[in-house]
Amino acid sequence: MKELKKRWFAKTPKFWKKVRNIAITLGAVAGVILTAPVSLPAAVITAAGYLATVGTVAATLSQLTVTDNKSIEDVDNTTDN
Repeated sequence: MKELKKRWFAKTPKFWKKVRNIAITLGAVAGVILTAPVSLPAAVITAAGYLATVGTVAATLSQLTVTDNKSIEDVDNTTDN
């Protein structure tokens, strides 16, 4: 768990920041579709569920991607735990 915490707060490469932002947007769009107050076809609801899952996983994995091991060590030196 400490390794995950270090990676979460370490520096993320520029490309993966873009991937993370796109994934968060996809997840937000899926959330809007899933909570829409109107009746939507089952296929749209199913697709939105998958989109929410993909967005969440992609955002999490892209946030855990680090530039190099030095950035993990820098986070380790700045945390108290």
